[in-house]
Amino acid sequence: MTVGIDAIDFYIPQIALQIGSLAEAREIPTAKLEKGLGLKSIALADIDEDAASMAANALYQLLINNSIDPKKIGRVYLGTESALDSAKPTATYAIGAVEEKLTAKYGERCFKNCDVVDLTFACIGAVDALENCLDWVRVNPDKKAIVIASDIAKYELDSSGEYTQGAGAVAMLITSNPNILEIQKTIGLSMMHVGDFFKPRRKITNKDINQNGGNVSINTIFNTKKEVLELFFEEPVFDGYYSNECYQKRIREALEHFKSQRNVNFLKEWNHLIFHLPYAFQGRRMMLDIWINWLKENKQLEVLEKEVGPMEKTDYKSWGKAASKSSLYRSFVDEKIADGEEASGHIGNMYTASIFMSLISLLSIANKKEQEIAGNKIGFLSYGSGSKSKIFEGIICENWKAKIAKIDVFNKIANRKVIDFRTYEKLHNSAIKEPIITEKMFSLKRIDNRENKIGFRHYN
Repeated sequence: MTVGIDAIDFYIPQIALQIGSLAEAREIPTAKLEKGLGLKSIALADIDEDAASMAANALYQLLINNSIDPKKIGRVYLGTESALDSAKPTATYAIGAVEEKLTAKYGERCFKNCDVVDLTFACIGAVDALENCLDWVRVNPDKKAIVIASDIAKYELDSSGEYTQGAGAVAMLITSNPNILEIQKTIGLSMMHVGDFFKPRRKITNKDINQNGGNVSINTIFNTKKEVLELFFEEPVFDGYYSNECYQKRIREALEHFKSQRNVNFLKEWNHLIFHLPYAFQGRRMMLDIWINWLKENKQLEVLEKEVGPMEKTDYKSWGKAASKSSLYRSFVDEKIADGEEASGHIGNMYTASIFMSLISLLSIANKKEQEIAGNKIGFLSYGSGSKSKIFEGIICENWKAKIAKIDVFNKIANRKVIDFRTYEKLHNSAIKEPIITEKMFSLKRIDNRENKIGFRHYN
């Protein structure tokens, strides 16, 4: 019996900002972002979109496009770092919205007997959800689960992370004997407590509010008796350089752990590499040193040295830069990485969903090129800040083409509304009061302010 991904679908917001517009406004060389990082545009959530509405859209598309009976789903596990509540799972909002839409066909509360939960570990939360559901299906082969990854990657204006923003959701049906991807049991793991990226609770007091001589209290503004108020910001506290360093270290350690469990020749056996992509070229930039070690293991380093010179004859930094531009490394990237990057370049960082959008990108391009990739092995290299990496392997199934026939991510990308930079800044600062796109399957209708309902979210 095999277990894995039987069906997959997605949702991306219908608004985009061209990376050239951001580069010009921030006086960044456009080539640095486009050619250096692989960025072309950024997907932006509208004012009536959040992690729940995007999850609902992805889930609904998965159910409808694959004729899935929701009553036969035993679990819906959501990975997100854009949670809407500290107690109520974001997944419950998404499920509630979809249930209402499906009432006419399946009756009320069609997910009534379904286990629903959120999992959070920065960008790796949906991989954790996937592993959990895979194990559950292995124990219960007749059961079906759905894993959703949904996130909004938002950074402060004019920050070093601004050009890596993005948003979207991916939903996957997990079953025995899947049609898209058979996922193997071996998982390489590396975890270390670090502070590379986090979203802390912050505090404000009456003294802070009135530091300029005002006379306003927290009690008046928020109708509470609290003396100190906790605040939460969507934008993270982060150290980009350090986070990249943590990413690479965790990946290396997880690869070592994977190999300690199953002897594998990564360079020869893995036909494709799929990454968590904070930006499109993250994988290819991070992999250079690991790839060089793979060449050493396969006694192929001399092939690279013939092109760029002996490693020991110069400092490693200069030699590595030459190696990254070599035809040998370019061929490795083109063959095993590039197709998985393409969608990310137009969407941006999707946090928990980025690694699965990379899978969609790979499969969509292979389908368009009419490539025969059934039986190919994919190495998944996931990372979540804080920090943790999981490495796992999937084998593409025979029926993969039929199962992704209705997925057209690049058509959705091409048909988004592109906004100008000024509109983008207003959207970022919540200065726009009406949605830019009015027609959506699921969107946030209102946030309650009634007694005992304050903050409860309603969707349509």
